[in-house]
Amino acid sequence: MSLLRFDDVDSYYGSAKILHGVSFAIERGERVALLGRNGVGKTTVVNTLNGVARARAGNIYVRDRLVASPKPYYAARNGIAIVPQGRRIIPTLTVEENLLIGQAGSRGGEWDTNRVYELFPILREKRNNLGTSLSGGQQQMLAIGRALMANPDLLILDEPSEGLAPVIIDELAVLFTSLAERGTGIFLIEQNIGLIRRVATRCYILSKGQVVESGSLDHWSKQELQKHIIV
Repeated sequence: MSLLRFDDVDSYYGSAKILHGVSFAIERGERVALLGRNGVGKTTVVNTLNGVARARAGNIYVRDRLVASPKPYYAARNGIAIVPQGRRIIPTLTVEENLLIGQAGSRGGEWDTNRVYELFPILREKRNNLGTSLSGGQQQMLAIGRALMANPDLLILDEPSEGLAPVIIDELAVLFTSLAERGTGIFLIEQNIGLIRRVATRCYILSKGQVVESGSLDHWSKQELQKHIIV
């Protein structure tokens, strides 16, 4: 069973067509990357699932069920949690309050505030601070922790390494791999080749809104992958 599948999806912002016949699938516990240059439509894939961008052709399936009309809440209700680009920490809420928002769509499971604090001890220490008072790396921990509070079967991460120090990126690579080994699917939308190669086992390459290549990451060298990212 696919946790998420796009079949030949065309997607638009208003009259602007961004995705052209995009197809991919992610199974339970898989580690899949979507990569490509800036502006090729990677984030639009997430926005189409959320209904922010409109799919006008093709089909989207969650757990092999057709999603007739994508809405922002649909993914969360069906075991998909998203860590958005830019983190989107709510500035008026504390660290703990931001975490608890992730629990709103939870179907129950091992992830609660205590479990997140075990994973990211700095969040426990700063749980009463405003979320936006944290450093960039700590905010990314908060965004990931908030997503895990939903106890997802699939975790979608949109540019999680953006603005982070290499040591934090290394920690994320270990975390994402560990989550997948325990059964959580990882869909990594990323440009950091080092993170992609450490986490994902296969990838889809997006160019001008189309999937132009896909397959096992063993098929490409680091230099070959970089050609699809560097302008």
